[in-house]
Amino acid sequence: MASADLREELNCSICLALYTDPVILRCGHNFCRGCIDRVLDSQEVTGGYSCPDCREEFQQRPVLCRNITLRNVAERFLTSHPDQEDTGVFCTYCVDSPVPAIKSCLHCESSLCGKHLTAHSKSPEHVLSDPTATPGSRKCSVHKRVLEFYCSQENVSTCLYCIAVGEHKGHNVESLEEASENKKKKLRNDREKLILEKEEAEKEVQRLEERRREAQEKAAGVTERVTALFRDIQRLLQKQEKSVLSDVSRWEEQVSQSVSGLIKQLEIKKDELCTKIRHMEELCSTTDPLTVLQDPHRGDICDTKGGGGGDMKNQHGGDLDEGRLSDMLHKLSDMIQSLQISIIQPSDVLLDEKTAANDVGISEDLKTASYTGGNLNRPATPERFVNYQVLSSWRISSGQHCWEVDTSGSTSWRVGMCYPSMSRSTCIGQNTTSWCLRRSSDEYSKMYNNHRVPFSHMFSSHKFRIYLDYESGQLSFYELCDPIRHLHTYTATFTEPLHAAISVFQGSVKITT
Repeated sequence: MASADLREELNCSICLALYTDPVILRCGHNFCRGCIDRVLDSQEVTGGYSCPDCREEFQQRPVLCRNITLRNVAERFLTSHPDQEDTGVFCTYCVDSPVPAIKSCLHCESSLCGKHLTAHSKSPEHVLSDPTATPGSRKCSVHKRVLEFYCSQENVSTCLYCIAVGEHKGHNVESLEEASENKKKKLRNDREKLILEKEEAEKEVQRLEERRREAQEKAAGVTERVTALFRDIQRLLQKQEKSVLSDVSRWEEQVSQSVSGLIKQLEIKKDELCTKIRHMEELCSTTDPLTVLQDPHRGDICDTKGGGGGDMKNQHGGDLDEGRLSDMLHKLSDMIQSLQISIIQPSDVLLDEKTAANDVGISEDLKTASYTGGNLNRPATPERFVNYQVLSSWRISSGQHCWEVDTSGSTSWRVGMCYPSMSRSTCIGQNTTSWCLRRSSDEYSKMYNNHRVPFSHMFSSHKFRIYLDYESGQLSFYELCDPIRHLHTYTATFTEPLHAAISVFQGSVKITT
């Protein structure tokens, strides 16, 4: 009651709303600054000013003074009565000025302030509710009775007559309060589920943000490494180019000098032969036998051997060493291929425990395979290997991919790739459906179709990269030393998807990608 009366005193008589930045006129009446400014602006055309409430006239436009006390009272009232201000529902019977309603009567279809609620009928049919602008919507459209029940069969609110004699007779019904509580309970449960989903979504967003950050950092690292590699390769290529061009130029100079000497010798010999030929022609044309017979050049006159060119090939220093150049170009080709492989981002490979043999343990992160020597008693399935081996859940049927392993924890292992149809009683490398790199004690070898070929060089790293170009039918193995060393490339026409495979006979092998 007192609240409604106070609210009435705090309303501007122009806008009928709570004072906003109130100002006071000389006559003592208060208005919103914006409201009275608009009124005075309109009065300015006539040349006379007056108070909208008491009509007191002013010779000049009145000075507007802020009423700080009234402003503070209005702000405090608004703070202490937020619900009344927010409903937007006013008393039906306060026609002179709008007063916020505190209840609505569903029977009368009217809203009531504190003053009129006191005088309102208290009979049971007058059902009061929170203030609503449409109290009629809370009545049955057929019987015009207050909605008191909820039909769970048709999910609608009903009145008592609908249940007793109407279309909801015999249906499962409950009171609005019970239905509301049940729905609130369900909403709370649904809310909890949504909160969990929201938390999971937030975690996923964080994980993806972290993945993006890691990708950016890794890309920056790869970019830096690739730039450095290309810089080194350019430097090496320039060095090799200078070396090769220098060899070619030196060889050309040697050949040119040697050939020039031989040409000079042959020119001298040619002159000598011309002299001898002319002398012989003179003798042949001489008619005096005694002159011919007495000529001192008898036995060696036709001797043209010796003093000539000799073995020209040996004298001009031999041919260009094309074999050395070819070997160098092959090394450069291998280096460029290794660079190309190093740029490809390794795939995220996880081991598939459903394929792991019962003597192979799998780490929690599905990255490490360890030989246990005992039976882990996993259920027997067609996918499970008999001994030593496990496949990846990662399955490739197209594109270029690579993965890396760290074998420092074992001296007896095999790593490679195979078809999913590979026999579960064999290990990779023992058939035509798998290809592998193998270590047994200190011997490293490549293996396919049970044919083992040892490597001749010494290995300096325990880390290896397996690269697959499915469409090109190439499966390559690399030792991750510095620089990367290409070990071997298998060439095949792949007819099935491929899985990464690890056989471990001692210790453990870890996937590092």
